[in-house]
Parts: sequence; C-alpha cells; structure tokens
Amino acid sequence: MSIFRNIKEGLADASYIWREEMRMMVRDEGVLLFCLVMPLFYPLLYSWVYNNEVVREVPVAVVDASKSSLSRQFIREVDATSDVRVAGYANSIDEARRMVESQEVHGFYYIPADFAAQVYRQQSTYISTYVDMSIMLHYKAIYQAAVAVSTDMNKAIQIRQLGNTTDRQDEIATQPLDFEEVAIFNPTGGYGNFILPGVLILIIQQTMLLGIGLAAGTARERNRFEDLVPIMHHYHGMLRIVLGKGLAYFMVYLLMGTYLTVVVPRLFHFVHLAQPLELAGILLPFLLACIFFGQLVSCVVRYRENVLLLIVFTSVPLLFLSGAVSWPLSNMPGVWQGVSWLFPSTFGVRAFVRCQLMGATLSDIAPECIALWVQAAVYFVLACLVYRHQIHETQRHAG
Repeated sequence: MSIFRNIKEGLADASYIWREEMRMMVRDEGVLLFCLVMPLFYPLLYSWVYNNEVVREVPVAVVDASKSSLSRQFIREVDATSDVRVAGYANSIDEARRMVESQEVHGFYYIPADFAAQVYRQQSTYISTYVDMSIMLHYKAIYQAAVAVSTDMNKAIQIRQLGNTTDRQDEIATQPLDFEEVAIFNPTGGYGNFILPGVLILIIQQTMLLGIGLAAGTARERNRFEDLVPIMHHYHGMLRIVLGKGLAYFMVYLLMGTYLTVVVPRLFHFVHLAQPLELAGILLPFLLACIFFGQLVSCVVRYRENVLLLIVFTSVPLLFLSGAVSWPLSNMPGVWQGVSWLFPSTFGVRAFVRCQLMGATLSDIAPECIALWVQAAVYFVLACLVYRHQIHETQRHAG
C-alpha cells in the first residue's frame, strides 16, 4: 500500500508543479513571448525572407574597352540571363569600383581592348569578373552568368572555325565528352531549402531555453523555490519537480515542434521528405534533451536579463557547430566537434536535415537519435542533482 501511496503522492506533486508552471507560462509575458508567440511567428518571417530561394537580376556594370560586335554580344547574352541585369556602363575599372562601393551594382565585367582581336587571331582571351564578395549569393549569380555565356560563345566560335557540315559533327567537335548536372537533395538550388531546416530546429531549442531561463530567473528573483520545499520530502521529490516542470514544456513544444517541422515547410513549399515516423523519432528525444538541458542551464541564470544575453549570443555559433548547414563536419576541428556534442541542436539539426532534404529513414538517423536519448538521460540526472542542491540550499538558508 505504501508503494501505491507514494505513486499517488508523486503524481499529485508532479501535477501540482505542472499546473504552476503552466500558469506561470501564461501569466509571465516574457515566457509567453518566447514559448508561444516567437515559435509561431519567427519561422514565418524567416521563411518569407528566403522564400524566393535564389537571387535574380543582380545589377552589374560593364567596362567594355573592346567596343566590338563580339563584346556587345557577350553583354547582350549576359543581360538576357535571369541571374544578372546590366545596370550601367563604366569607362574604367576605377569608375566601376566606385559604382560597387556606392552599391549601385554588386559587381562588374571588364572586357579588354584586344578581346575581339585575340579571338579572330585564334588566340585565348579573357573577361574579368569583379564581384562584391560580402554576399556570396551575388558572387554565385554574377560568376555563373559569365561562365554560362562564355561557354556558349566558345562553342559558337569553334563551330564557325571548324566548318563542319552537320549539326552532329559540330556537337562532337565542341563537346566530345558530355555531362549532365543533376542537383540532388536541393533540386532548386535555393537558399531557403538549404538553411531553413537547421534554423527551424535551432528555433525550437533557443526559444525553449529562453522560456525556461526566464522562468528560472523569475523564480530566483522572487525566491519561489520556497514554494517547492514542502514537496522535497526525500530524494524522489526532486524527480517530481523536474518531471512536473518538464511535462509543461513538453506539452507546449510538442505542438510547436510539429508546427515548425510540418506546417511551416509545407506552407512555403520547401522540400519536405520527412515522414511522420522519422519526425516522431527526432522530436521526442530532441524535446526531452532540450527540456532537461534548459533546466540545467537555467540554474546558472541569476536574473532574467542574463538568459537573453547567454542564449542569443550562442544562436549563430550553434548553427555553425551543427556541421549540417554552414560548414561541413569533416572540416571542423576535433575540439569544436566535441563542444558541439554538448548541445541537442547539433544532433537534432543533422537528423532533421537528413530526413527533410534527403529522405533518410529512422535507421539512417539512428546515431543522431541515440545521441539525443543519451543527452536526455544525462541532462535529466544532472538537472535532478542541481535542483536537489538548490532546494537544500534554500532550506538551509530558510532555517
């Protein structure tokens, strides 16, 4: 009977803590903002910004020192591409540089004076491409447009010089070794499909940490740990505190996680290959790991403002450390790989990106899921120990 009584008391205590945490979540404007409002609207802003996927009609300038029919042909064909738009002409490289500095254009092409003469002499020539490298997408568009047009012009020049009689001869002579470029995992080549999966997972973790940290900061400022002292009868009372608080955030973020990983990508027509089983296999351990990790981190938060500085500062580094979005894991130093293992977002981002873009199955992401379960277990134990220590300290000072 004592076992059933303990179970009944444990459930009652955990339910009490859950109700208090849910009530605090609704009443505290800061926690409400980060746990409910931000996960709902922040991903929409990100998705809307990147919904165009690629940049089009990037303005460029041209320095045409050749002023020949061949150079004008190059300019016309470049301007006809969807990547760039010839927005102006310059008389010198210095003038074109000033146009880039004033942001009138994002790059320029320089065609040398002997451009046409070199071609007619059957000698190699060149067109220089100058690009503002502060935005890599501008570089990609301007450079690719130049490469595509120069490749087509090279073929046309070769055909005129060879004097073949059939199209098949021209095809073999200009491109004896053909190739086919097939974009896999990101067929649109878009920036939204590239970065959004990782950002969505990071939003879940960071907003949860912000909410838990703000709640802990409020509790510490108001000394609300004293409210939990009567529950701390023995070692198991600490489990009730951690589980009761964790259940509140788990219920909220189970809905938010589903919204972020299912609704948002479909709403903006991003690639969505993840199946319900794989999503459940990722979200369940990921949410638990984030909750217990957040409870552990919240113990170092003295004031509410501190959590904003701590979490916001780490957002961009954590996206880089995931090794699945910005920088490949194989090129990351071993020390930083070890640091990345401390955060649930590292394995959550990797697993979700593989499922979302590559169609990976649950067995394919088994290492990431196992790592998340290990993190959840370790952080659960550490959170219990830290809460036990904090409540004992509160009891000691109260006595």
